[in-house]
Amino acid sequence: MKRIVSMFAAATATLVLLTVPAATTTTANFCAERTEMVKSLAEQFKENPAAVGVINPSAVIEVFVSQDGSWTILATGTDGKSCVLSAGVGWEANVLAMGEGV
Repeated sequence: MKRIVSMFAAATATLVLLTVPAATTTTANFCAERTEMVKSLAEQFKENPAAVGVINPSAVIEVFVSQDGSWTILATGTDGKSCVLSAGVGWEANVLAMGEGV
């Protein structure tokens, strides 16, 4: 299951990077050191880490979310550089309740 999720995340990240025209989005080209990016997301948008997944041995994908519902998805390489893949508003966390025998 972890392998499927990892493959899906890698495919999604690749698809986003290849299909989003640079002229229509500023987030596709915004990269910085991860420490600076995390600090900026916290200070400017009140976004904090909500999820992380491994894309491959040299990159992870992270989701940052604020209590107001703004969100940012970062891809971070082993070199410490993070790039914004996407950002938006209206984030909702769905908590699934598991019943007996599930």
